[in-house]
Amino acid sequence: MKKIILPPPHAWPELAQRPTKEPAQLEALVKEVFNAVAEQSDAAVKDYTARFDCTVLNDLAIPAGAIQAAARQISPTLQEAMAVAAHNIEVFHTMQREVPCVIETSPGVRCWRESRPLECVGIYIPGGSAPLFSTVLMLGIPARLAGCRQIVLCTPPNTEGKVHPAILYAASITGVTAVFRVGGIQAIAAMSIGTSSIPKVDKIFGPGNQYVTAAKQYAQRLGTAIDMPAGPSEVLIIADHTARPDFVAADLLSQAEHGPDSQVVLLSPDEALVQHTLLEIDRQLQTLPRQDIARQALAHSRAIVLPDMEACMAFSNLYAPEHLIIAAEQAARYAPLVQHAGSVFLGHYSCESAGDYASGTNHTLPTNGFARQYSGVSLDSFVKKITFQEISREGIQRIGPAIQAMAKAEALEAHRRAVAVRLADA
Repeated sequence: MKKIILPPPHAWPELAQRPTKEPAQLEALVKEVFNAVAEQSDAAVKDYTARFDCTVLNDLAIPAGAIQAAARQISPTLQEAMAVAAHNIEVFHTMQREVPCVIETSPGVRCWRESRPLECVGIYIPGGSAPLFSTVLMLGIPARLAGCRQIVLCTPPNTEGKVHPAILYAASITGVTAVFRVGGIQAIAAMSIGTSSIPKVDKIFGPGNQYVTAAKQYAQRLGTAIDMPAGPSEVLIIADHTARPDFVAADLLSQAEHGPDSQVVLLSPDEALVQHTLLEIDRQLQTLPRQDIARQALAHSRAIVLPDMEACMAFSNLYAPEHLIIAAEQAARYAPLVQHAGSVFLGHYSCESAGDYASGTNHTLPTNGFARQYSGVSLDSFVKKITFQEISREGIQRIGPAIQAMAKAEALEAHRRAVAVRLADA
């Protein structure tokens, strides 16, 4: 990690930049894949899977029997761990259900809002070197709680055309209705457009690399909703003099090992703490199985010394991190200063890994600064809200004159008459 001492505020925006690929190159490839899938359906999906994932597929769908059989390939310990995580995720998301509240805005005018589930949702689960079965829990459980009729899961296969059994087991316990061994841009294109095998979905969820993120954003332009731009993982840690360097180093590495394009940032007013943490990172890296990946991520990561904790909070709000850890004494006192973050972890024992797996909060979060505009996934992500109103004779008499005056001022005579005819009857 590059160490930077007391950079002036005008230098902060450049320091807050993420590593990115050339947008024009991404756009051209995404458009190519989408056009091919639209024209050639499953054949294009298989061709791109052979090209990008080095595997030849006969069938895209994984049979239901194979999904159920995955339980026999998962250790009882992992099954129990998933059960703990699933319970906490379900408890946290169940409390997000909205109970309709009828409000009488004027006598005789009743208004309320009700939730309706999205009918068909698509879940994208990254595979590669780290099969993220935990994301199946994070997306499948709230989709089931919301009442989505179809929950379609796409995930990249290995070179043998197989999907990790932990992903299949997680799908079986969360209510996923269909699993397809397809990843990357072609998976997003298939769920957005629909193919002979893969249904067109109403909304696509899930994290991914910059290719997947670019594909999701392109799908949105074509009319398929997405949860948010969720690209390479990132964490920003604000640590004061009470933080433990070994804790902080472990948290930074936990995100750096996600992928070469991940980014981690350390902010502190204590230069000694920063230096000790950098030494601890080097020590822990020596025994990290994914150290090569972590090293690539650390190469474009930063450790920044700032004047005080308030300056650290200000930089964090500029950066708008996916994950924000406040490793400080009385960390909760800084919570009101958080304006932009996907998920916040307060105190020395609130490691980001807890949110990734089992605390109950959702780990599908906005990255690349999109925490300024987007929230993480919640139960609301899988429903749409419909407003209702019921107006009585007395109600139209009370608000009718105001409606007529406004309609007349906007020169919308039919609008005015729709009220006038009722007032005449009333």
